[in-house]
Amino acid sequence: MSKSPHILSTSSNLLGFCLVVLTSIKVFGKSARTIIDEIDALAILFFIISCILSFLSMRSLAERGRKLEQVAEYIFLGGLILLLVMTVLFVIESFS
Repeated sequence: MSKSPHILSTSSNLLGFCLVVLTSIKVFGKSARTIIDEIDALAILFFIISCILSFLSMRSLAERGRKLEQVAEYIFLGGLILLLVMTVLFVIESFS
């Protein structure tokens, strides 16, 4: 059972979320005081790469597709971890 369609759709949704967060940070002038925007930019990069790899895995032959899917899955997990770190920092910043 292929996970690539799920990775692609979820990565693209989280990519949009991260872009909204980055835009909000820039608009409200918070980027100079926190590192949240740098972490968010890195998460954006992870989700873009995950989207591309999951798309390529759906378009590739079986063995290569499985390898691309596995790499996309790990990069997606890295993006989720970055979102977790970003959220924790955002909560800490909110209470400071």
